[in-house]
Amino acid sequence: MTNPSPQPPVARRVETIREHHGDRVVDPYEWLRDKGSPEVVAHLEAENAYTEAMTAHLAPLTEQVYDEIRTRTQETDLSVPSAYRGWWYYSRISAGEQYGRECRVPVRPGELPPELTDGAPPAGEQVLLDAEALAADADFFGVGSSEISHDGTLYAYAVDLTGDEVYDLVVTWVGDDPTRTGPVGEVVDDAVHKVGYGLAFSRDGRHVFYARNDDAWRQFQVWRHEVGTPADQDVLVHEETDERFWVGVGSSRDDAWIIIAAGSKDTSETWLLPADDPCGEPRCVAPRREGVEYDAEPAGDRLLITHNATHEDFELAQAPLGSTSAEDWQSLYAAAPGERVVGVDAFQRHAVVSLRRDGLTALAVMDRTDDPGGTVGPDGGGFGPMRPLVMDEELGTIGVGDNPDYASHVLRIGFTSLVTPRSVYDVDLVTGERTLLRQTPVLGGVDLGDYVQHREWATAADGTRIPISVVHRKDVVADGTAPGLVYGYGSYEASMDPWFSVARLSLLDRGFVWALAHVRGGGEMGRQWYLQGRMQHKRNTFTDFVACAEHLVDAGWVAPDRLVAEGGSAGGLLMGAVANLAPDRFRAIHAQVPFVDALTTILDPSLPLTVGEWEEWGNPLADPQVYAYMKGYSPYDNVAARPYPAILATTSLNDSRVYYVEPAKWVARLRELATNDLTTRPILLKTEMVAGHGGVSGRYHAWREAAFEYAWLIDQAGASS
Repeated sequence: MTNPSPQPPVARRVETIREHHGDRVVDPYEWLRDKGSPEVVAHLEAENAYTEAMTAHLAPLTEQVYDEIRTRTQETDLSVPSAYRGWWYYSRISAGEQYGRECRVPVRPGELPPELTDGAPPAGEQVLLDAEALAADADFFGVGSSEISHDGTLYAYAVDLTGDEVYDLVVTWVGDDPTRTGPVGEVVDDAVHKVGYGLAFSRDGRHVFYARNDDAWRQFQVWRHEVGTPADQDVLVHEETDERFWVGVGSSRDDAWIIIAAGSKDTSETWLLPADDPCGEPRCVAPRREGVEYDAEPAGDRLLITHNATHEDFELAQAPLGSTSAEDWQSLYAAAPGERVVGVDAFQRHAVVSLRRDGLTALAVMDRTDDPGGTVGPDGGGFGPMRPLVMDEELGTIGVGDNPDYASHVLRIGFTSLVTPRSVYDVDLVTGERTLLRQTPVLGGVDLGDYVQHREWATAADGTRIPISVVHRKDVVADGTAPGLVYGYGSYEASMDPWFSVARLSLLDRGFVWALAHVRGGGEMGRQWYLQGRMQHKRNTFTDFVACAEHLVDAGWVAPDRLVAEGGSAGGLLMGAVANLAPDRFRAIHAQVPFVDALTTILDPSLPLTVGEWEEWGNPLADPQVYAYMKGYSPYDNVAARPYPAILATTSLNDSRVYYVEPAKWVARLRELATNDLTTRPILLKTEMVAGHGGVSGRYHAWREAAFEYAWLIDQAGASS
């Protein structure tokens, strides 16, 4: 006698009425939003138990994939050290540790940077932050921002123990002072709670600047705290009253400025405050103009400005250091056709420009041709022509690395691709010499030469060519038999650039073709690429993804019945939309922290992020056309009585960005209406009960979670044998 299949939880129906623009919607599962309800918690726990029962047969495969991830990772490791103000700074972790520690050792003339010797820490090491010890009794542990004071005696960090991305600020003493009786690492200030992202010290270290969130989880204020004083004496430095705008705070590389930046989805504004005058008034670089985005990078005697005031794909300009108007901006370089200027990093003798070209990242260097202590001339001169930094691979991601020293002529960069682990280089900007400092090792007998990457192009319904980055083993051929996974995001102008993944090898070694679909709504191909997948053009994101899936099948790279899909957050919205749009195209879908109840969320301005999101999706409260358009694609609103792919929705109870209730409601409605056999194509919900948007914390926990998710996808694609 066989055991009966586990029975899925059935969420009770409670009619909640939502009415806008004459449209009346009955939502039977909105009651699941009450996170404090014992019934809601019990329902989520029942869903977890059901998922565990339905995936019990995957335990050996999950363990196998987990072991593959672990044995291919160098568990005792030390990052490439960076020199700053007489110290080498680095991260270090040992086998068996979930979190590791942040450390430094003094720079000694004639000595090489610190390294591990037989796993032992470098001599003279000072531990700034022992995350492993701090997290010992915590179910979740995350560090948001951290900062060292200018003189190197104070270390500030922000810690989160729930996953909701609301942090407590801790300042420790890490200096060498014979007049102090306390130990190095002693907590000297933990008075400030509920801070957001971003920290900055005044030059004398007496004050630390931080940001706060409002009730809708919008970072809207910057505060100044005097170290060692009560938090109720803190001073509000800046407050953003426009609910579309977020505020951040940080320090300039030349250590001269505290930078306060505010931005909505398409407008920005920056203020500068001298780091040696922390109680002064911040100065606005240029008043905001609707639709104009800019970043200001202090460069010694001038500012470097990246902006879109005159070019849709941005340009680089300079302005006098004391500038308070965009009229002062003098162009240095405007984006060429097929190019996007992304940003600039200033150094004493150079400017490093980050670009996008033909859908990929790029870097270029401009040498200063004048005296860095001089002034900006009327001709806008002072910099030579741009010269590119070129890597050898067809596909890859290059970016500026950790470069704290403003005076250095050596640039640290990072590079990775689908077949190349993260590689750290030092580039001498005077001689052009490039030195590979480290490539993240891949252990376990892996031969990286066994894998190949290439670019494919799909054709969307409107004729637009959509790039796809593809990786697989060399021995996989396009004969229409391989399992495949296609991954996508496609929102906020965020570019999904090729990256290396040790965990992904477990798919590739089982014959998978893994594809990254660069759909519209992202920023891969410039500003128009984003605009064509935003607001009233959002459907392009979904149809582009389906076109990419169809191309992989038509080109023979993937078997039509062995294709699975994956995406998270706004990429989870993508997963929900394509499940409705093309349910027969995918065998299974993994939706991570998915934004699948989009219309309900964007209709409620009291929820986190909503008001700022109106510039991304439109405002359905005010505009009936936006309401109708969003209702036409919002995944939860469009679940119908049809067969669906197998679906695994993963979420976290304390997620502040996409509430757990969205996938919980979506799964309940899918189970209610889906006509497929739920034993062979299950619809599952897995909720981390102590975690946030990024999932579980701790590297071994994260590896195990990734192993479970990949095991499920492998099984659904029929690749487990």
